[in-house]
Parts: sequence; C-alpha cells; structure tokens
Amino acid sequence: MGAHGRPGAAPGARIDIRVMPRSPKNGIDGVRDGRILVRVTAAPVDGAANDAVVATVAAALDVPRRSIRVVSGATSRNKTIEITGLDPATARVRLVK
Repeated sequence: MGAHGRPGAAPGARIDIRVMPRSPKNGIDGVRDGRILVRVTAAPVDGAANDAVVATVAAALDVPRRSIRVVSGATSRNKTIEITGLDPATARVRLVK
C-alpha cells in the first residue's frame, strides 16, 4: 500500500508553509517559525494566492503542479501542502536550499 493507506498511492510529504501574498516576486524565502516562507505576488482573493503557492512550490521542486495541493489553511497565511512523489526530508531540503 502507498501513502494514506491507498493501494498504489505515491508517497508524499506534508509541509507547513507561511504565505506572504502581494510580495514583489514569487519565491521561497527560508524558514520562519518552523514553516517554509513562500512569497507570492498574487493577492489573497478568489484562490489566486493558493494557485500561486502551488505554482511557486512546483517550480522550486521541479515537479508538476498537479503533484501539489493545499490540504489545510486555504484561507490562512499558515497552510499545509501535500507534495505527491517526494518524501518530507527531500522536499524540505529542496525548498530551503
């Protein structure tokens, strides 16, 4: 069985992030209070910031956007994302390199 008890499910990582919307540029900016800081230019309106988070993290990890989803905190700056196909240690190392 794969992750989450589903047969064939790819392993995944859950990572806690802190989102800074309306930033001058998109990117990963280190760690703050144990959460990876993700800066996005989008405003937190109609899911635009969440879409930008997915795109920014996908680009940083060099994985397809479909591999990343927001699993908690959709309307908060503190979010948890799930990354399919990467273990937590690998994901974190790639994001804070």
